[in-house]
Amino acid sequence: MSTARLRDRVRQVRRQLTTAPDLARRRGVLLATRIHLPEAAAASFRLDGVEKALAGHDVPVRVLTTTPPAAAGAGNGTAKDSQEAQPAYRDPEGVSVSRWPALRDASGYLRGYVPYMSFDVPLLGRLLVQPRPDAVLVEPPPTTGVVVRVAAALRGLPYVWYAPDVWSVAATSTSAPGVVLAAVRAMESFAVRGAQRVIAVNEEVADKVRQLGAHDVEVVPNGIDTSVFDTAGDLPRAQERQEMGITGPYAVYAGTASEWQDAGVFARALAAVRRDHPSAQVLYLGQGSDWEAIAQAAAQIPAGADGAPAVVMHGLMPPEQAARWQRGAACALVSIKPGLGYDFAYPTKVLAALACGTPVLYAGPGPVTDDVAAHDLGWVARHEDGDVARALSEAFAADARLDPAGRQERAARLHGWVEAHRSLRATGEAVAHLMREVVLERRARPDLLTRLGERLRQVRQARDVRERR
Repeated sequence: MSTARLRDRVRQVRRQLTTAPDLARRRGVLLATRIHLPEAAAASFRLDGVEKALAGHDVPVRVLTTTPPAAAGAGNGTAKDSQEAQPAYRDPEGVSVSRWPALRDASGYLRGYVPYMSFDVPLLGRLLVQPRPDAVLVEPPPTTGVVVRVAAALRGLPYVWYAPDVWSVAATSTSAPGVVLAAVRAMESFAVRGAQRVIAVNEEVADKVRQLGAHDVEVVPNGIDTSVFDTAGDLPRAQERQEMGITGPYAVYAGTASEWQDAGVFARALAAVRRDHPSAQVLYLGQGSDWEAIAQAAAQIPAGADGAPAVVMHGLMPPEQAARWQRGAACALVSIKPGLGYDFAYPTKVLAALACGTPVLYAGPGPVTDDVAAHDLGWVARHEDGDVARALSEAFAADARLDPAGRQERAARLHGWVEAHRSLRATGEAVAHLMREVVLERRARPDLLTRLGERLRQVRQARDVRERR
């Protein structure tokens, strides 16, 4: 969806939602997702924008999700515990969130099919006993999609599948047995075929879900909350930097670190970078299956002359806290390892950093490279240690050359690009409009009893015609 079309859609949804109060008086929208704020992740931000857009139009919103992981910054290697008081998270006004415990790994991440099932099995019962909604919006994994399709069929509900990526494509790049790959594809196909509408975050994802059997696909690009990720907020204080172990210029990786991202490439590249920038550091804020591998790479780099570690690792932070560290960074680090089924992805990490006024160093393939190059948003590198080291050295050198006025001018330009192209407010409104369309389409259809009655009437008419003959 182009920027102009997205803006037109936002204006249209505002008109239609404000002239259709019947939707607000009815049952609203139910979301089923394993991940939700305050757990910081791309899915959390996406859904937060949708929730706020719906609630802003007085549409009741209910969410079925998991209890969030502990906010403490437990990690590996040189991870530091958080010294900051974390503000209590509050759900958006007009949004009711029901949380259920689920299995998580040591880093607090909900990943793997046993943890997924610990959410999905109770979800079936939760969906069946919930007050009846007008429609359901569901996020991956495919197992959750299967559960939602079954529950929706039992209750006669329409649902929308939100596709940020395609799991069955990504799974083909793993070492999983063929039977597992077939099962993932079957589950994902089952989920998208039953959806009344599918939302894809880009055209590449849209093409792949159509191949799985999706029959009505709408492209709505990812966005970011520019009220949280902004240039106007605070920077880390000197004491906070010291407690974190940050003593020099730093690059920040903020978010999930999984094997398909191989974010350890930045730690591996840092040793070469420090030959020219001896005080440069990399700060990881997050969690994920690759956390231990990153810690092992970090352990290979000697501490600086001041005794500070080259790589600092910290657990997840609330978005507002992560944004402060992004504002203070020389650049933000984002990666996708090529050939693992995610080459078409557009990580939200890119948008979060740019909205904070921080340029991006992107290592990997995909559509991000075009935007970064075309709009001077940072640096692009191949996903290999040597080329990442080159780009990272350039980023630290560029940061050292900037005076305060130049840094402020660059931050305003980068934030302005996000506001113009990838605001979460606009994408949330677009999804809210789509949900309204789904509800109205379903209401326009005759219910089962009406259809049966019409069919019986047709049968009687045909019988009467035969008897008259």
